[in-house]
Amino acid sequence: MCRVVDLRQAVLAKNDAGAHELRAHLAARGTVVVNLLSSPGSGKTALLERELLCARERSVPVAALTADLATENDAARLARSGVPVKQVLTDGLCHLESGMLAGHLEGWLPDDTRLLFVENVGNLVCPASYDLGETLRVTLASVTEGEDKPLKYPTAFGLAHLVVVTKTDIADAVEFDEAAFRANVEQVNPGVEVVLTSARRGQGVGVLLDRAMAAADGAPVHSPVMARQPHHHGHTHTHTHADDGHTHAHPEATGAMAHTHS
Repeated sequence: MCRVVDLRQAVLAKNDAGAHELRAHLAARGTVVVNLLSSPGSGKTALLERELLCARERSVPVAALTADLATENDAARLARSGVPVKQVLTDGLCHLESGMLAGHLEGWLPDDTRLLFVENVGNLVCPASYDLGETLRVTLASVTEGEDKPLKYPTAFGLAHLVVVTKTDIADAVEFDEAAFRANVEQVNPGVEVVLTSARRGQGVGVLLDRAMAAADGAPVHSPVMARQPHHHGHTHTHTHADDGHTHAHPEATGAMAHTHS
């Protein structure tokens, strides 16, 4: 039992140390990271493409790194914006870690980059406990996913600096209850801003860029209650894949205790 707890803490502590170092390094060069978390199919790539186009129109030097288990489809879509884009294939790993991100930025990220948008792997469980050195963490959910999403994934929503609702153009068709969603967000993350967006119709496009630029200019970001609590990573499922040698810590997995495969 102790071995499991120690392993969990070691994995997250190593990641947090790397995130702290990366954040300081990027801050010294004037770059801030925006970490985007969501389920698969939430529409975050479509919204990010619109935000990148908006940044280019405003002459804001931005770049985007997108992570997936396979294919370079998202990078090809984002590259249409004309900003520097890099695809990271995680080879089965369901989240990015700070050390991985730092390695991919080395030698690629343009010197004048003001904002780096990181589109994390589509998953609200695995990425939730991993700090990537971001200044702004944004959790997205589409109107099709259900109003109780924040309650089902409290770590992902509870640690967000900003919550974004996507695909609002079909909200009426799927009978999305905005008030219920906002109430559930407030339950896990009191005071966090909720932004409604539609990449198709343009609703809310540019707000994410506005909030990111404000953070880059030194404006205070929302301070989640969960982030101020000790051991805010919550229950973690830790396992080691024999085939790849990676150790992964996943929050909110089934069961209160972690276990290890060796």
